[in-house]
Amino acid sequence: MLYWFFVKVFGPIARRRLGPTAKGLENIPRKGGAIIAANHLAVIDDALIPITCPRMVHFMGKAEYFEGKGVKGKFKKWWFTSVGVFPVDRSGGNKSLGALEHAREIIEDGHLFGIHIEGTRSPDGRLYKGHTGVARLALETGCPIVPTALIGSDKLQPIGTTIPKKGRTQVIYGKPIHVEKKAADEITHDDLRALTDHLTAEIQKLSGQEYVPEYAQKVKAELKAKREAEQAEQAA
Repeated sequence: MLYWFFVKVFGPIARRRLGPTAKGLENIPRKGGAIIAANHLAVIDDALIPITCPRMVHFMGKAEYFEGKGVKGKFKKWWFTSVGVFPVDRSGGNKSLGALEHAREIIEDGHLFGIHIEGTRSPDGRLYKGHTGVARLALETGCPIVPTALIGSDKLQPIGTTIPKKGRTQVIYGKPIHVEKKAADEITHDDLRALTDHLTAEIQKLSGQEYVPEYAQKVKAELKAKREAEQAEQAA
C-alpha cells in the first residue's frame, strides 16, 4: 500500500495549496481502532484528513471509482486502493452492507476508519442530518468516535470545480465519544439515531455550521428536480 508514500510526497504540495491547520490532534487515539467522523464540504476533504492525521485513515469511495474500463479505469482503481480507499455501493438498500462489514474489520484490526456522516457533500455549506452507519459501527465494535470538523474546503473548491484554489483550511479533531459495545441484535433504531444526533451536534459545535434536519441526498434531489423543471419551462 502506497498511502504514506503519497502523504509524504504529495502532502507538502497539498499543504502549500490548501493551507491546512489542525487542532485537537491529541484527541486521536494513538493506537487501536477508532472512527474519524467528519462533515463533508468538498472533494479535497479526503486529502485534508490524511495530511493532518498522524495515523493512516481508511476511507470508503464510490464503487464507480473501481469499475472504470481501460487504462484510465485501471489507474483509478489502483490509485484508490493504494491510498486505503475501498468501494461502497451507494445505490441504496442492502448493497452497502459489504462495505460496512469491511469497515468493521478495519476497526477491529486496530486501524482508523474515516467517514463523512452526511453521506455526500453539502450542497450549500450547511451541516445535514447524519446517517446511522457510523453509530452502528461504533456500537458493534465498541470503538471511540472522533467528531471532526472540516472548515473552508468548500471555499477553495466550490461544487463543480476540479482544481482547488489556493487558500487556508482547518481540520478540528474533537474529543472522542466513547460508547459501550453491544451485540448487533441488541442495538435499536433509537440507539442509532440518538448516537448519530449526538455526534452530529458535536461536529456542529466544532464547525459552526448551520444545521439542517434533512438528509443532504434528499435536498440535492429536490434542487436537481427544480433546476430541470426551470430548464424545461424555459425551453417551452
